[in-house]
Amino acid sequence: MSDDFFAPPPFKPDEGLQRLQRELRGLGLTEREGRFERRGQPVARVALDGAALKAARVREPARSPQWIEKSIKDGAALRDFVAELKRELARWGDRDE
Repeated sequence: MSDDFFAPPPFKPDEGLQRLQRELRGLGLTEREGRFERRGQPVARVALDGAALKAARVREPARSPQWIEKSIKDGAALRDFVAELKRELARWGDRDE
């Protein structure tokens, strides 16, 4: 039996970008000019970067945010990025209320 039997399917960056955009909109973010915003503040951005996705989230919501960049090359990294952003959105929401 080949080891490829248990290998995940190859990552398709264009499909991953569409999925990530859907997930971010599902978190209540608004897409504007390649960035995703919450209450008018940018919190994430994503773009194609060859065979990967170039994603970034802010350290803290601000008018001039500091971006934490990440290269997404597989489905697991995509899920991790969404989960991390979801945790941060919850933390920022708790602080704002």
